[in-house]
Amino acid sequence: MSAKPNKNMVIRANIVMICIVLIMAIVSTGSLVNIMVLKGEKYQNMASEQQLYDTLISAPRGDIFDRNMKTLATSSPAWTVYITPNGFKKISKSEAKEVRGVIADGLSEILELDREEIYEKTQKSSYYVIVKKKIEKATADKVREFITDNKDLKLSNYIGLDTTTKRYYPNDTLASTVLGFVGDDNQGLAGLESYYNNQLTGISGRVVAAKNAKGNDMPFTYQMLEEAKKGNSIVTTLDSYIQYTCEKYLDDAVAEEQVAERGAAIVMNVNNGEILGMAVSGDFNPNEPFKLSLEDQMKVDAVTNDEEKAKLKSELLNRQWRNKAVSDTYEPGSVFKIFTAAVGLEEGLISANSTFGCNYTYMVASNTYHCHKVGGHGMQNLAQAMSNSCNPAFIQIGQLIGPTTFSKYFKAFGLTEKIGIDLPGEAGTNYHSEEKMGPTELASSSFGQTFNITPLHMISIAAAAVNGGYLVQPHVAQKLIDEDNNVVKTMSTAYKRQVVSKETSDSLKNFLEYVVQNGAKNGIVAGYRVGGKTGTSQKISKILSTGKNALYIGSYVGVAPMNDPDIAVFVMLDEPMSGRYYGGAISAPVGAKIMKDVLPYLGHEPQYSEEELSKISISVPDLSGADVATARDKMSSLKLSYKIVGNGAKIVKQLPEAGTSIYNGGTVILYTDDTTDANVTVPVLTGLTAGEVNSVATKAGINVEFSGNTSSGEIKSSIQSIPAGTSVAPGTVVTVHFFDEGNADIAQ
Repeated sequence: MSAKPNKNMVIRANIVMICIVLIMAIVSTGSLVNIMVLKGEKYQNMASEQQLYDTLISAPRGDIFDRNMKTLATSSPAWTVYITPNGFKKISKSEAKEVRGVIADGLSEILELDREEIYEKTQKSSYYVIVKKKIEKATADKVREFITDNKDLKLSNYIGLDTTTKRYYPNDTLASTVLGFVGDDNQGLAGLESYYNNQLTGISGRVVAAKNAKGNDMPFTYQMLEEAKKGNSIVTTLDSYIQYTCEKYLDDAVAEEQVAERGAAIVMNVNNGEILGMAVSGDFNPNEPFKLSLEDQMKVDAVTNDEEKAKLKSELLNRQWRNKAVSDTYEPGSVFKIFTAAVGLEEGLISANSTFGCNYTYMVASNTYHCHKVGGHGMQNLAQAMSNSCNPAFIQIGQLIGPTTFSKYFKAFGLTEKIGIDLPGEAGTNYHSEEKMGPTELASSSFGQTFNITPLHMISIAAAAVNGGYLVQPHVAQKLIDEDNNVVKTMSTAYKRQVVSKETSDSLKNFLEYVVQNGAKNGIVAGYRVGGKTGTSQKISKILSTGKNALYIGSYVGVAPMNDPDIAVFVMLDEPMSGRYYGGAISAPVGAKIMKDVLPYLGHEPQYSEEELSKISISVPDLSGADVATARDKMSSLKLSYKIVGNGAKIVKQLPEAGTSIYNGGTVILYTDDTTDANVTVPVLTGLTAGEVNSVATKAGINVEFSGNTSSGEIKSSIQSIPAGTSVAPGTVVTVHFFDEGNADIAQ
């Protein structure tokens, strides 16, 4: 028989029980506090992650338009393919292995990716692993079809498609170095895309929806949707036609002159700084920004070392993305004489009546400088000195100005700082400060050597020289608009400041027009009053560092029309290897071609002289099927000569063909039946003036089209498109090129 517990034992047992209960209560309460209060947010988020599907909706990036609202860059729908590897934890290992294999096989074929890489992604521990971004609709539809075809494996539990956007440039390479491009995350990486990235980037939307344990959406349950907001769009100052014109003629010149370090061309409104065109040769396709040109890719493929191969590819990619007009500086050479003349005139140190002697050499502080003309120019006035591009004359002007005043205007014209254009990667200038500008530095600076500025600085100087003396702000964006085309912001076109007086500007206009008429004749544009200045600078530092000779930059800046200046055109060719390198020889013709197309496009009507009218090309009309009387009337109205061949009533064939350009007064052969004229022989058409070419061609029974500078009776033809002695049909058109070799402008 057990002993009956005494009272003390009962009390102790009760106390122990109470303590146990209290301890358990304290622990439970602490756990609840820890879970609900201290770590409540953490566990709530974990629960939400298991119960809610939360995804971002990509916002469309704003568009980029030219000034006429032609689309230059836009965003089109695209899709991101992703997988959810954690879903495989809910099925058996054998089944998971089978599904992984099917997914790797199918997606690798559809997306053109490596199968093993996809299979490795299916083994990761994650609810969201990207397989491929920015696929097109056709590819996305194939993925959906693949999921449906394998519905027995429930691939929809493991493969998903997120809607996003893909940047698209409908004009391929047009203005690519200005527009730039975006990366995989739609962030701007170059050009306008980079500079205005914050404005172009929209606000992402969001979808939050309930899901079940398998991760599938549950119908008729909680869902929240925040719509994505498109970014603002940019209306640029660019004109697609002018941009195309710049690129076409620049690319032709780079190829013809065998330019090693690319070229640049700019067309700018001289009154408000709007960039109408900005071209860089050797550009790229922003739809495939990481694809090299065929020539550059061959250079990369020739390298065997992987590290060196990757380095070279990176260098070449950055080179093709680089905007030479913005990110590179150069020694302007004789083009800069516009600045020196402007300062001298503004300070009253020189005038149109000032004279300057040149006997080939000029000495400053024991340094001898040479004129490009052996023997010198003798005595000349300011207009002649500019037209002759005489270095000794401008050294004399520089010495009159002095370092203090020269430096003051150098700063006033904005040459001591970046120009401030709305594009990334702008280069700074490199120049002689006033404190370090001695007589020799002043001498070389006066004709554009031993300092570096950008092409934008140079075209701004030219603009100020002819617009009344005002320094403009070059810019590419005109305004920002929202998705409803409401204007969000309009960019300022205000002048920075006035740097010279209207009187000085008026004088400079006269001088620059004189230069083109008498010196830089390859800049002449028939029917228009054009002013300009050429320049040729030696790349001294590169010559010294590489030991290579004959490294030059040929440049030209032209302005028109001089009676009411509207546009400035800048052209630069860096390291031409054709044997020609003077700016007047290689760059001025490019500027003239651009102006010839752009000026009438902008509404400037040409005013031709009688001599110019005789050399204007006329497009041959289509007279096929017309009766003889109608054909005669049409030809007479166009002031074209004609010859009827055959006895038929209607025109059955013509030479030249419809649309062909021939000179005013050319002859069109009109055939009325199968009768043909005997062939004629192409005569020698080189080494002749324009009038002589016309006469010889007419006698030979062929037509000619003039190319290049035919403004002066002294300029001789240099090239003909069909060699002399060739047998051709009567009326065949031979293009004859005229070129003025007489202007040199090298800084020495």
